[in-house]
Amino acid sequence: MKAQDARRIYALLLKQYPDARESPTTVCRGTPFEVLILTILSAQTTDRAVLMVKEPLFSAYPTPQALAHAKITDVEPIIHSLGFYHAKARNIIAAAQALIADYGGEVPDTMESLLAIPGVGRKTANIVLYHGFAKNHGIAVDTHVRRLAQRIGFSDTDDVKVIERDLMALFPHKEWGDLTDVFIAHGRACCTAKKPQCPKCVINTLCRYYRELPTNEKSG
Repeated sequence: MKAQDARRIYALLLKQYPDARESPTTVCRGTPFEVLILTILSAQTTDRAVLMVKEPLFSAYPTPQALAHAKITDVEPIIHSLGFYHAKARNIIAAAQALIADYGGEVPDTMESLLAIPGVGRKTANIVLYHGFAKNHGIAVDTHVRRLAQRIGFSDTDDVKVIERDLMALFPHKEWGDLTDVFIAHGRACCTAKKPQCPKCVINTLCRYYRELPTNEKSG
């Protein structure tokens, strides 16, 4: 896909979801510590579910020091509703312990350092860098971003690292951080995993997936 077409698509999506970039109802808002922990917890669950545990979790463990000394059996009941709660409790405690041991109790602001923290991959690191430190290092490729990139025609692979590089080549650096939030909004509202709402999609005429649909399916 040409960069000019990609940017036109992004402009249309941004117009459709003007509040996506500033929405307080996403998990990646707060201090760098909160963004880090909540993004780790967000794997394989919904933002709504994670937001429901935000207040009780940080009331009990407001700092890396407090969480680093927590017992898994005390953290698990707080995050039980998220699923995979044992592994997630272990990961966030280990992440807090790494902050204490290696970074003086502070969340680091470089990709290399973040990737050394237990439970942190490129997606989480990109989110922490952008929403915690306002650094546009890359594009966080979650399940929604991957699905849209493949369907629309931004990328032809299932490898999230390659998808990130493809997207970074298509979009201006200044858009990288916000792009994830806008794509997530569209993935939830319209381009869903099971049944994309192609007939009402604002970018359908520019989308590869829609163009390849049988004619009888384009009208809904």
